[in-house]
Amino acid sequence: MTRVLLVDDQDMIREGLAAILSSHPEIEVIAQAATGESGVVAVATERPDVVLMDLRMPGTGGVDATRRIKAEFPAIRVLVLTTFDQDDNVLAAMRAGADGFLSKGAGPTELINAVLNTAAGRRVLSDSAVEALVTTATASEPPSPESAHVLDVLTAREREILEEVVRGASNEEIATELFLSPLTVKTHVNRAMTKLGARDRAQLVTIAVQAGLRP
Repeated sequence: MTRVLLVDDQDMIREGLAAILSSHPEIEVIAQAATGESGVVAVATERPDVVLMDLRMPGTGGVDATRRIKAEFPAIRVLVLTTFDQDDNVLAAMRAGADGFLSKGAGPTELINAVLNTAAGRRVLSDSAVEALVTTATASEPPSPESAHVLDVLTAREREILEEVVRGASNEEIATELFLSPLTVKTHVNRAMTKLGARDRAQLVTIAVQAGLRP
């Protein structure tokens, strides 16, 4: 059973999320919180497996709450639920230690799968999250001469696939575009992550964009 804590300042959203998640036999919504601060307190008392965290809340926001939760309880997974095209805190949440990002526009099946995958230790990163990370990183300062050469360690094929990743394409879409198998694409992505020191796809996109790669 995956035990979930919901943190969102809107009562109707919390109740809707609770109803959807509770419909799955392997998920139990153990508590709800209306602020980031009360969410941090609830984590300490309830010890959930997954925290479904809104980013924009009055007072202690989702970024600060995520940072505090991951600092004290690193094994507890935090899945950020937000409207990516209206939120500039996605990159900050990633740096705070969030384990996954899901759009508020996700359907019930996608939401349930995201929670279960997050609980299983897999990072959830929707296409909207990739787009938000690219937008945020692109709006930052231009790459320095040093960072511009970071991608030189990649092979031509790895860089080609990385360009598609930055564009927001999934492994399956890249495979179709480049006439490769999804497994081959996944292997190249993993090699690029290893060479660039990225722990996940989100950080890989951030490194690439900060090095000057653009969608």
